[in-house]
Amino acid sequence: MRSRIVLAGCAILVALILAAGCTGTPERQTAAPGDNVTVEYTGMYLNGTVFDTSVGRAPLTFMIGGGRVIPGFNDAVIGMAVDETKEVTIPVDEAYGQHRDDLVFYINRTDLPADTAVGQIFLQNSAQFRVVAVNETTVTLDANSPLAGQDLKFTIKLLSIEKHQ
Repeated sequence: MRSRIVLAGCAILVALILAAGCTGTPERQTAAPGDNVTVEYTGMYLNGTVFDTSVGRAPLTFMIGGGRVIPGFNDAVIGMAVDETKEVTIPVDEAYGQHRDDLVFYINRTDLPADTAVGQIFLQNSAQFRVVAVNETTVTLDANSPLAGQDLKFTIKLLSIEKHQ
């Protein structure tokens, strides 16, 4: 009889613990707007060619919604938990946007140094211009991101979350 009372008491205690939600497994914290997160990432073109990675380097830390990363990358991290990895395809309009012809400029060859070459970067008033073509008389400069006009694929691993207060 005494053992039945002890057993019944234990059953009631377990039921109360479960009803209170105290199961001993904490809810997994997920990333939300305003949180500071640290991620490891690899960015690829759709054909799988890697254009950037943090693997083997310092990871990327940013505030979700802070405007530091492209919108599609920002949105992909929302809802992720620490140690979760996901692969996402980010469409051009949520990445670096469409290539804009109004950001391509043609200038006289003599207006730049004689050793100007394709691939060279010039900075002017915090704008970046890439040399995309050089001929006898003209240099073509492009202020578009080299990733403009591309759908992109990222593998993202969430390393840590610092919750917004």
